Amino acid sequence: MISRELLEILVCPLCKKPLIEKDNGASLKCAACRRVYPVRDDIPILLVDEATIDPA
Repeated sequence: MISRELLEILVCPLCKKPLIEKDNGASLKCAACRRVYPVRDDIPILLVDEATIDPA
C-alpha cells in the first residue's frame, strides 16, 4: 500500500499530472493521459515503457 504522503507528490512522468490509486493499490493511473503504472512490492514503477493505456 502506498502512503498518502507519497501519493500526494507522485505525478505521471509523461504529462506531470497527479496519479490516483487503481485496483486497491495494485496500480496508479493518470487521469489526464490514462496511463496506468504498475505497483510491485509497494513500489510504483513509473516508467513510461512499463505503463499501459486504460481505454476508459
